[in-house]
Amino acid sequence: MDPALPTPHFWTNVSTSMNVATTVLLLVGYVAIKRRSIPQHKATMIAALVSSALFLAAYLYAHSINGSTHYPVHDWTYVLYLLILIPHSLLAVLILPFIFWGVWLIAHNRREAHARLMRRVWPVWIYISLTGILVYLMLYALPRVRQMVIGG
Repeated sequence: MDPALPTPHFWTNVSTSMNVATTVLLLVGYVAIKRRSIPQHKATMIAALVSSALFLAAYLYAHSINGSTHYPVHDWTYVLYLLILIPHSLLAVLILPFIFWGVWLIAHNRREAHARLMRRVWPVWIYISLTGILVYLMLYALPRVRQMVIGG
């Protein structure tokens, strides 16, 4: 393989990095709004939205060039993986209109409606972000750890 070219999982790593950034930004944005720091909250949540969009672009591109990644371990962790992956995937699709609605509300200065909606949306968004990281770790890190511990 040409060392100048990205590895097959380069875009997977980029998308996961964007997901980690989104998680951190969501947490910082949450703290900012709890402290009533509206400018910091706004800036952080815009950054979270941008990093989420970059995640999605990198994820879709990685998926288009790498195809689906099958869970590499065939034991009880596979069931756990599916119990994490399925709600993660469904919620990731279902939450999008609510995020866009929240952005529309705040863009139209409807702060109370935005706050009511986002009190329900934020926990789902952070769950999706965290479980996305967990899915990545289960797909790529767990097999390496198992190999180091068990051998093979």
